[in-house]
Amino acid sequence: MAVIPTNSEHTKMLARLIRAEAEGEGAQGMLMVGNVGVNRIRRDCSDFTNIRSIPDMVYQSPGGFEATQKSYFYQAARNSEIKLAERLIRGERIHPATFALWFFRPAGNCPSVWYNQPLEGRFKAHCFYKPTYEECPSMY
Repeated sequence: MAVIPTNSEHTKMLARLIRAEAEGEGAQGMLMVGNVGVNRIRRDCSDFTNIRSIPDMVYQSPGGFEATQKSYFYQAARNSEIKLAERLIRGERIHPATFALWFFRPAGNCPSVWYNQPLEGRFKAHCFYKPTYEECPSMY
């Protein structure tokens, strides 16, 4: 059962996003990046009020994803990433992205706080940040 609204085109869009943002991190890294996107759709808080669909999340401006500015994002979705996107749509969550609403790839160590958000953890090159309870009680 889906935890966010979708159709086949939106599923392919999520697949393209996770590939473009985290292909070098492998399947687990792509799932974590996808967790962030799904969390943004599911939670009505912080910078993500009125984000209710995959296109809303992918193309949010400001605050969207850099990958949408690169041609690689617009290549056809591959079956392997579509299967990962389907897992995310069904609600699979992986720590440290379980409650994350943000991630970024620093040149060095992950800052313990990024834009007032606490670090939840790191996977390979990406650092994941979750909102505080006060900022997003529906996350918890």
